[in-house]
Amino acid sequence: MPRVVAGTCRGIPLVAPKGEMTRPTTDKVKEALFSILQNRLPGSSFLDLFAGCGQMGIEAVSRGAVMAVLVDESSASASAISANLLKTKLSGQIQFEKKDVFRSLKILSERHEVFEVIFMDPPYVSAIAYAMKAAESICTGKLLAEGGLFIVEHSSADLPIENVMNLTLCRRCKYGSTMLTFYTTDANYSGGILST
Repeated sequence: MPRVVAGTCRGIPLVAPKGEMTRPTTDKVKEALFSILQNRLPGSSFLDLFAGCGQMGIEAVSRGAVMAVLVDESSASASAISANLLKTKLSGQIQFEKKDVFRSLKILSERHEVFEVIFMDPPYVSAIAYAMKAAESICTGKLLAEGGLFIVEHSSADLPIENVMNLTLCRRCKYGSTMLTFYTTDANYSGGILST
């Protein structure tokens, strides 16, 4: 069962969608990711695509992000997210969009929303294709703040390309069969990939 690892909602167990269509991020991967992000979160905005039970956006706000948007079109995910927002009392800071991810990216762009961190955990079988499509929407829609991070969780057997429009791959972190790939918009980034 997923839970909030740290912050104001630390230890609260979260409801996961029923069925086998979702695969919550493991505590090990989540703790590693938020350790990397810890200095970026306070005061930031966080976008969680293919949100599942909403645990990543909830964790971000628990750790100091001022707001998060969760996107998932699944009815099972919508039910779990609603329950988890009630349990954590974070509905004032977290907005849920029950929509297709790519339609939602277009709408967020039209609303001129900008995020410091965009996290995406699509189905592994389609992860790379979905990530590249999302990256293009993020760039054309100007959804990622300068110096922000676009992070994709995917199978460690697959490696996405290093540059998508104005996004540059800056880090890869492997945890067993899972990999986190980080892209940045930082104009001062000099290149090179950090691996852990």
